[in-house]
Amino acid sequence: MITMMLVAAAAAAFPVQDAPQDAGADATRIRSVLLYGDESCPPATSPDEIVVCTRAGESPYRIPERFREQPSERPANTSWVRRVEMIEEVNRAGLPNSCSPIGTGGQTGCTQEQIRQWAQERLEAEARQSRVP
Repeated sequence: MITMMLVAAAAAAFPVQDAPQDAGADATRIRSVLLYGDESCPPATSPDEIVVCTRAGESPYRIPERFREQPSERPANTSWVRRVEMIEEVNRAGLPNSCSPIGTGGQTGCTQEQIRQWAQERLEAEARQSRVP
């Protein structure tokens, strides 16, 4: 601990020297400006200044257009694979490993169903999170 303090004190004692500037290089200043709405690009204040203007959208406080309308989670937006899985799940009632109070062996699949449900909910939550800006 004492060694670290001595090293830090020694490093602070030496002044930091600036890197020498190239004598032949032009000293130019580049200014980047974001424009919103009907704003115009400001002029350069000196001949050594370059102003780069970029249109950023309608307003700095507005949600970008790609995030405004989220895809709905209606059945029309459900993939065919998920639709088939739901149909198979409904038709499994009463079969072994189906977690159903009816039929023989229906109670044996409750843990498997809970795990499948948890995994599906996790995938859906991750999909919702990926759409959030």
